[in-house]
Amino acid sequence: MHTDEQSLLAEADRRALAYTAGIAERPAFPRTSAIAALSAFNEPWPAQGRAAGQVLQQLDDLASPATVASNGPRYFGFVIGATLPAAAAAERLVLAWDQCASSFDNSPAADAIERVAGRWITEALDLPRDSAVGFGTSATACTLACLAAARRVLLARQGWDFDGDGLNGAPEVRVVISASAHITVKKALRILGFGINRLILAPTDEHGRVDPRQLPELDERTLLCLQAGEVNTGEFDPFLALIPRAKAAGAWVHVDGAFGLWARCSGQAQLVDGVELADSWTTDGHKWLNSPYDGAMAICRDAAALAAAMNSDAVYATASQDAQKNLNLEFSRRARGVAIWAALAALGRDGLRELLDRHLRQARELAERLRAAGFEVLNRVVLNQVLVRADSDAQTLAIREAAQASGQVWFGPTLWQGRPAFRLSLSSWRTTDADVDSLATLLIELRQRTAV
Repeated sequence: MHTDEQSLLAEADRRALAYTAGIAERPAFPRTSAIAALSAFNEPWPAQGRAAGQVLQQLDDLASPATVASNGPRYFGFVIGATLPAAAAAERLVLAWDQCASSFDNSPAADAIERVAGRWITEALDLPRDSAVGFGTSATACTLACLAAARRVLLARQGWDFDGDGLNGAPEVRVVISASAHITVKKALRILGFGINRLILAPTDEHGRVDPRQLPELDERTLLCLQAGEVNTGEFDPFLALIPRAKAAGAWVHVDGAFGLWARCSGQAQLVDGVELADSWTTDGHKWLNSPYDGAMAICRDAAALAAAMNSDAVYATASQDAQKNLNLEFSRRARGVAIWAALAALGRDGLRELLDRHLRQARELAERLRAAGFEVLNRVVLNQVLVRADSDAQTLAIREAAQASGQVWFGPTLWQGRPAFRLSLSSWRTTDADVDSLATLLIELRQRTAV
């Protein structure tokens, strides 16, 4: 390696290490002055390039102070975990490898490691062991891949060649989704051309779960989308009451398990009983596994169905059916499954369970303390989500805004049953009991301060 390149990368490592070392002291959300300083990036593209060291310095000096400390211990928004050290280290090495991890021919190392990671994922989540596992950019992209495979199979069962004839004149595939389905599922369906107005909503109960008594009619042309971990309450659709009915009707069942599917690895695995009966699943790594962003999984019971739907073989680049380029959207792709492997290898089965169970306990204890202080806890806290409301809508908004402005913590707004609330997510491996105690203390103080 050229000396200048070595020096530059060493300086990048030094700055990155300094950033990580100070993550606990950073404001949970950047200060106004730091955000204003970002305007310095708004400049014309220079005719003459700058020195690489200067580029790096500008990034660190201007952008680092304006980052959200979601990699820290006091971030409770959007079910975002911090990156485990082993996964972060793996990412650095993968960047140095700079592999096009599409197949064995492009990267034997990435191919081998991602195959193991896929096997470990099915073991951890206790899903059919011969399922295909594609490592994609996000749960949205992975959902799109799974739903594309589902539609292709459902049409094939009706004698329709989707690959050859497309959708013009094809039998209609009916889509039934939960009335509380996540927006990313709706986005994937919209992109695939199903039409938001044509989706059939399955009514939910007071916890946000699909109500089996009100399940719409299903048949052999139906795609049923369920969820493991409702985004506000953390609740699970009753899979044992729903999936056998769907399978008996010939429907395809997909489960959105972006964060909730990881409960299969916890001491509360019974919450997800029956999810293994579905046809496909999606989950994220950056949420509860605490791996880096750009690492989600499309999992399909019928491995050949996912591979056929996503196939991208070319005359100059053929690969096995289960090559990663044939299991997800990307042809040229980074070896994103390596960080997933590193997280699973570093935690082990027991370590992952301990991490998840700690968050489950912290969520219950946080809910109990807030409830005792007069807050209304709106969910049953079966997972790592605590859904909270104060004495009035105005006070709920005021507490959330004051907490965000404090810089001590960050969490976001939501609406539950048409009224404002806020959602506290326990997801980061860095979050200690002391951090949760500080969050509760702050919220209680703000409630007292904003009381009418």
